[in-house]
Parts: sequence; structure tokens; C-alpha cells
Amino acid sequence: MVYLESRKNLAGCACGIAGLALTFAGLAGAYWPVVVAGLYGAGALIAPPERPPAPDFPDPSSRLEALRADFGTLRDYLGRVELPPAAAGHLAELMELLDGLLAPGWVSEALATDPEGVHVLSRAVHQDIPESVDTFVRTRWWTRIAPGTEPPERHLERQLTLLHREAEGLAAGLREAEARRQQTHTRYLEDRDRGRG
Repeated sequence: MVYLESRKNLAGCACGIAGLALTFAGLAGAYWPVVVAGLYGAGALIAPPERPPAPDFPDPSSRLEALRADFGTLRDYLGRVELPPAAAGHLAELMELLDGLLAPGWVSEALATDPEGVHVLSRAVHQDIPESVDTFVRTRWWTRIAPGTEPPERHLERQLTLLHREAEGLAAGLREAEARRQQTHTRYLEDRDRGRG
């Protein structure tokens, strides 16, 4: 079935039909089967080869949709974890910033065109935040058994501060890209106006 719909078969059939037309016109004579078969073969040989379909990679916006769903799962997990007030405040600020970056709209549309930005957010949601919180929970348990070591909430607060800084850098990059786009459009309009004058 694949060959019947292939370019080679279709080109061969077209040439074979031309051979039948030559036969009915009286130009092929007694050798008409050889002419028709030869023209079919020639058509099949000169037809371009089948092109394999290009890989269908997921659209960047679909990656963001999956990341939004995972962000909801992370939010549910964090809602069940008890954190000290300072760390909880840092985490709330970070989650609010990530929520703003992932919210549907022009920000996420701009983010979808930035694979590195999507990677940064994906790493924060899938790895960095869960690992920071989970490590804190496990380390806090050990601290209760062996007091006198550095409090694990200090590490958690530093980690959340660094993650917040990274997310702020991503937001600043998106903001700068939009500002450059606006400036470019202004220059374009000014150049167009000068061209009319």
C-alpha cells in the first residue's frame, strides 16, 4: 500500500499512461507492452525519492503547559510541608514570581521562545525547589537528634534566595527583550516617517 501511494509509482503510472496513449496513436506497434513497461520503469526511476517526515517535536507552549501542571503539583507538595517563618516567606516570594512567569499570557508567550528560560524554570520546579525543601526536612530531623550543628533553615533560606535571584534574572531578561522590541519598533516608525518627508 505504501508503494502504491509513493511518488515513484505515481510517476511510473503517468509515464505508463503516456505509453498507452502512444499505443493508441499507433506509434508503439507490436511492442506496445515493452513501451508501456519501459516508460513506467523510466518514470519510477526519475521520480524523486520519498522524503521521510520531519520529527514532530513538542511545541514550546506545550512544554509550558506541562510545566504549569507540574508547578501545581509542587505547590500541593509545599502546602503539606511545615517551614520556619523566614524560609516560608522566601519560598512564598519565589513561588509568586514563578507563578507570574508561568501564568498564561504574553509573558509565557515570550518565555516559550526562550529555551534556556524554559530550562531554568523547569529545573527550578522539577529539581531545585523540591530538593531544597526535602533536604531541609530530612536534615531538620537529624538536627533534633544531634543538636549543636548549623541550623538547616539557614541553608534553606540561602538556597531560596539564590533561586529567587535566578528567577528575577530570567524575568529581567524577558523585560529587556520586550524593551528592545519596543525600541526597535519606535526606530522603524521614525525611519518610515523620515522616508515620507
